[in-house]
Amino acid sequence: MAIDRQSLAVGLISGATLTLLLSLLLKPAKEPEYVDGVDGLIGNTPLMRIRSLSEATGCTILGKAEFLNPGGSAKDRVALNIIRSAEEAGILKPHKGSTVFEGTVGSTGISIAMIARAKGYKAWIVMPDDQAQEKYQLLEKLGATVEKVRPVSIIDKKQFVNLARTRAEEFGEGEARGYFANQFENDANYEMHHETTGPEIYRQLGTKMDALVLGAGTGGTLSGLALYLKPRIKKLKIFLADPLGSGLFNKVKYNIMYAPTEREGTRRRHQVDTVVEGIGINRLTNNFNMGRHLVDDAFRVTDEEAVKMSRYLVREDGLFLGSSSAVNCVAAVRAARELGPGHVIVTLLNDSGQRHLTKFWYESSFTCLISF
Repeated sequence: MAIDRQSLAVGLISGATLTLLLSLLLKPAKEPEYVDGVDGLIGNTPLMRIRSLSEATGCTILGKAEFLNPGGSAKDRVALNIIRSAEEAGILKPHKGSTVFEGTVGSTGISIAMIARAKGYKAWIVMPDDQAQEKYQLLEKLGATVEKVRPVSIIDKKQFVNLARTRAEEFGEGEARGYFANQFENDANYEMHHETTGPEIYRQLGTKMDALVLGAGTGGTLSGLALYLKPRIKKLKIFLADPLGSGLFNKVKYNIMYAPTEREGTRRRHQVDTVVEGIGINRLTNNFNMGRHLVDDAFRVTDEEAVKMSRYLVREDGLFLGSSSAVNCVAAVRAARELGPGHVIVTLLNDSGQRHLTKFWYESSFTCLISF
């Protein structure tokens, strides 16, 4: 009888254990894991160690892979917050025929076109006519109206940003509204980076970073990150990466908004004289001013340096980057050399080279620059 009781007890325990294991294995997840719409894919991009640059400098050089956003660039974040803020203010209502207008050199326009479609709006993008051709093509495939204009000074009413504002003011009938996104001056720009990109980097690294290096176009990314990270990481140095023809380098270094290409007889075009697209500007924007006081120093990056860096990263790391990302990487190496081995340098990989094929990556134009 004792053996029978023992066998019965073992059987009961084994059966209960098996039942518990099966219930745990077959138990469905508490919440289904998926995102809601294309805007749910924006953000939470990884930090990657750029091996070649880290090994060359003795520092850990990290790039935040913003090119993994669904629209292919960091501008997805900004476009989403600009449209969302307009909805919250009651300015935009979906599926009423409203159109979002913006003046851009490309990436913000692509992001606006994508998110506008996803949320029930149209997009009208005004651009200089000298940008990489694939940017216009992407915008058109996303259903945006693309208006190309000659590059002129910001004081000209037909300058691409000013014209986008005019088009928005002229648009509208009934419930259909024309909304000017105004990425250069709209607080929703820097606020989005303060609310998302900055916290992401801090969550990924904590206080284990010594320098942040990036360029500025609107200045929203730089200001948003600086305002979030600098109060939390007291030792953090923030460096601006600025291309040729931009006045921001001198503004940070000497508090004078001036670029050498502004000299009489040297100017070739009316915005920034460089093959780099997306960063560099000759005026102070609201977004840049929000965090300008937190920028410690600046590096000037030439076209030759940016082109060489982009080809080097493809050859050594298989990393195919756009022009502004290449500028950031050049400046990140400079920061690493200035600080010395053992430091952690963070920069942004804004977009890939796929939207720069006919300009920055157009080999025949730069054979003299890439023979290294």
